[in-house]
Amino acid sequence: MGKKDLVKLESSSYDSQLRLLQIELVKLQNSLISKGDQILVILEGRDTAGKDGTIKTITEHLSPRETRVVALGKPSDVESAEWYFQRYVAELPKKGEFVLFNRSWYNRAGVEKVMGFCTKPQYTNFMDTVNPFESILVSSGITLLKYYLDISKKEQAVRLKAREDDPLKQWKISPIDQQAQKKWDAYSKCRNDMLQNTSPKDAPWIIVRANDKKLAHLNMIRDLLSRVDYPGKDKSLLKVDQEITFKWDGKISSLEK
Repeated sequence: MGKKDLVKLESSSYDSQLRLLQIELVKLQNSLISKGDQILVILEGRDTAGKDGTIKTITEHLSPRETRVVALGKPSDVESAEWYFQRYVAELPKKGEFVLFNRSWYNRAGVEKVMGFCTKPQYTNFMDTVNPFESILVSSGITLLKYYLDISKKEQAVRLKAREDDPLKQWKISPIDQQAQKKWDAYSKCRNDMLQNTSPKDAPWIIVRANDKKLAHLNMIRDLLSRVDYPGKDKSLLKVDQEITFKWDGKISSLEK
């Protein structure tokens, strides 16, 4: 068997596994709609970590009426003067909705802190209030799942170069992305502080090692499905590779494997 055959086999295996998991996601959504439950999935991570692609694999076969992807841009002057969480509250899931945040209020703990887009008091206030805020969401009935997609510095460099070379990915390039490698250590520090301080029992962070996009997709979906209840769940499909996706254990060394 040649190298091309092996690649085809791997791709076929991925497609077949993903299809079965997407069927499970449809089961989950049917239950969500019938019960009027609410799910909010937050995706954070390094630039180029694959948040867009991960979201596409999750939502591909879900009902567009009950599924929303939220990717808020830079706040307006009016929004900047409001309570920090206010514009995000407007996007929270309604009864029966499955909502995914492609980046979230955790911008303040990451890019805003690193790039100097917020003041020190604003950052401190966020870190002091985000856990109580999320506890209110959880106690009100929202299922909150938080995923951090992490990649190596070398892999990020490869992906940034690919964006520059691919005319179909030009829209993904931003001045902030171009600072990702230069400010790698600063982002690492903010990531570590965020994980250490914003992972309470009722809203823990789940880490996804995303150097391999396909493994990241499969294992994150398995983890997501394993954390919610719905009729007809096929548990045999939901064994998560703990080397790829795992609950944050409070140890920085866990991120460096």
